[in-house]
Amino acid sequence: MINLQQDAEGFIRMKRHFPGSAEVAVTFADGSRELFSGLDLNRIYDDALAVYRAQNQLDAKGFSRGPKKKVQAAIEFVAIHPGMGK
Repeated sequence: MINLQQDAEGFIRMKRHFPGSAEVAVTFADGSRELFSGLDLNRIYDDALAVYRAQNQLDAKGFSRGPKKKVQAAIEFVAIHPGMGK
């Protein structure tokens, strides 16, 4: 089981996908705790990554098709709240 702690702004640190069969326990800032499957958290991560890429005009693979400049192509923190795993 993987244990994650939500920070005060409502984010968990998630730099990559978790194994689909993993159980992940998230302790929220209010003290409540919820179990997520790895697949659920991977879906939440993918949704957050898609929003990030859309807001920064990146394509589906995270590349900028505009003028060359350094652009962060991934995210490290994912917003989460109780009930998202259902």
